Amino acid sequence: MITMKDIIREGHPALRQVAEEVPMPPSDEDKEILKSLLEYVVNSQNPETAAEYGLRPGIGLAAPQINVSRKMLAVNVIDEKGTLYSHALFNPKIISHSVEKAYLTAGEGCLSVDRQVPGFVPRYARVTVKGRNIDGEEVKLRLKGLAAIVFQHEIDHLNGIMFYDHINQENPFEPIPGALAIER
Repeated sequence: MITMKDIIREGHPALRQVAEEVPMPPSDEDKEILKSLLEYVVNSQNPETAAEYGLRPGIGLAAPQINVSRKMLAVNVIDEKGTLYSHALFNPKIISHSVEKAYLTAGEGCLSVDRQVPGFVPRYARVTVKGRNIDGEEVKLRLKGLAAIVFQHEIDHLNGIMFYDHINQENPFEPIPGALAIER
């Protein structure tokens, strides 16, 4: 089981590397890693389990965050409409996106970042993500709003990008023209 001691923090070189594709069909080891990523985000959202194991609540986790430089991520998030998006994917990629932008009004956080980083993080309002599930079967997800933002955040980890790389350093809360503001 992954705990906070397994999650590497900003400054670790693995967080800035581009992760490697996972060969298909996935190995048993890769399947175990993928399962453990999803298990962490699910467990971290359960107050009793989180308290027992000292887990910081998270809605997404990517393999590079546990020092495994492979294209794997897990997301477990309920969007603004109450829909649960619970997915663990190998080799996810954004295959299309909207022109419209979106951002979380409260900003973004990250299990690998132990400090508050204030500012708006511009993201695409809608994305289509393609990847493979635990059995290696192709999955295509059309996402919008919060779910789209979470997947973009995790896919960034697979490309060595941190959420704060997107924040306007001169004016972190500068309005993003025409962007959808999402409350969380």
